[in-house]
Amino acid sequence: MLSSYEKIEQDPNYQELVRRRSSLGWTLSLIMLIIYFGFILLVAYAPKLLGTPIGTGVITIGIPIGLLVIVSAFLLTGIYVSKANSNYDPLIRKIVGANQS
Repeated sequence: MLSSYEKIEQDPNYQELVRRRSSLGWTLSLIMLIIYFGFILLVAYAPKLLGTPIGTGVITIGIPIGLLVIVSAFLLTGIYVSKANSNYDPLIRKIVGANQS
């Protein structure tokens, strides 16, 4: 007799859920790493570029770029939550409904 966990692990809907979530998670993580390390590389190798003033004020190019790095983390989180709510929740309901006993 299979346990509830084993039944769920063998469910094709569960396997699809794991595959989709893993793929999206790795993709979004890779995007964030590229953004973050890109910024760090700019700080290391192009500090004069980041220190260039915008217009005649005291704000430099580095400030909005740094803010974009932070905002991108929120946007990527929003993308994940949106996908989870629209794609993953229906799959979870299928899995739970098929494996209730």
